[in-house]
Amino acid sequence: MERQSHLLTLPHNPFFCFPESVGNYWDHPEHYTLRKAGALNNFNIHYVVSGKGYVEWDGKVHCLEAGEAVLYFPLQRQHYYSDADDPWDIRWVHFYGNGLQDYMIERGFHKSQLWTIRNMAAWEKAHEELLVEAETHRMLHPTALSALTYAILAVFVEQAIPLSINKSNSSGKRILELLPIMQLEAAQPFNLEHWAEQAGVSPTYFCKLFRSVMEMTPMDFITRSRLQIAKQWLLERKDVNIGQIAADAGYPSVSYFNKRFMEHEGMTPTVYRQLYGL
Repeated sequence: MERQSHLLTLPHNPFFCFPESVGNYWDHPEHYTLRKAGALNNFNIHYVVSGKGYVEWDGKVHCLEAGEAVLYFPLQRQHYYSDADDPWDIRWVHFYGNGLQDYMIERGFHKSQLWTIRNMAAWEKAHEELLVEAETHRMLHPTALSALTYAILAVFVEQAIPLSINKSNSSGKRILELLPIMQLEAAQPFNLEHWAEQAGVSPTYFCKLFRSVMEMTPMDFITRSRLQIAKQWLLERKDVNIGQIAADAGYPSVSYFNKRFMEHEGMTPTVYRQLYGL
C-alpha cells in the first residue's frame, strides 16, 4: 500500500530545506528502486519502520531493519528494495535547499549512507506531520512544508549514528541505553568507573566508545546535562541564589560553574536569568 505526495519544485527556492516528495510504503514487497548517478538532484532519506529491505552501497548489499535508514546526497546512484518475505514499512522524504549540502557535509553525513535513528518515535512523528500537511494542503502553505521538513532533518541530525557503529558494537548500543540515566544523574559526582561497569567495558574503552557514538567525551555530556538542568532551575527557582543552583547541579564551586556556563552560553547565569526569567 502507498501514501505519497509529490510537490512542485520551486525554481527560486527561498528555504533552507523544502520537500520534493514524501511518502510511506507498506505491504509492498515489489518495492524496488534503481537510479543511475545524476538522476535525482535532491537528498533522499528512506527510513524503515518495520520489516526489512536491502541497500546496495560501496559494492555490497546491506540489510536494513526497523529504526535504520539510508541517506542519499543529490546525484548519487541509488539502489534499494524491499524483502519479498518480510516487506518493509518504509517512510521516505526527498528534499532540497539553499546551503543544505554544505550543512550536511560539515556534520559528516557524507561519510556514510547507512544510519540508525536512536529516537524512532520522534522521526516517525515528524515525518507523519509533513506527510499529512503535504496530503492535505499540497503547496498552499510552503512555509509550513519547509518548517516540517526541517523538523525531520533536525531529528535526523541529532539522532542518527552510522549503522556500522550500531551493528558492529553491542557495547555502543549499551551506551545509547545509558544516556537517559546519565542525564538524570548528571548532578551527582561523575564516576567513570561506575559508568564503564554499567556498559560492561573498561573505563578506557568506555571513553573511546562514547566518543565514537556521541562525538563528545563522557564528561562533555555530563557538563551539557548539568548546564541544561541549571538553566531550567535558573528560570523555575527564581528565589534560589546562583550558588545553591550551582551546587544542586553538581558544581560546588560557583566560580567554576560561572566559567562553564559562560563557555557554553556566552553569558553568566545571572544575565541568563535576567534575560529569560521574565
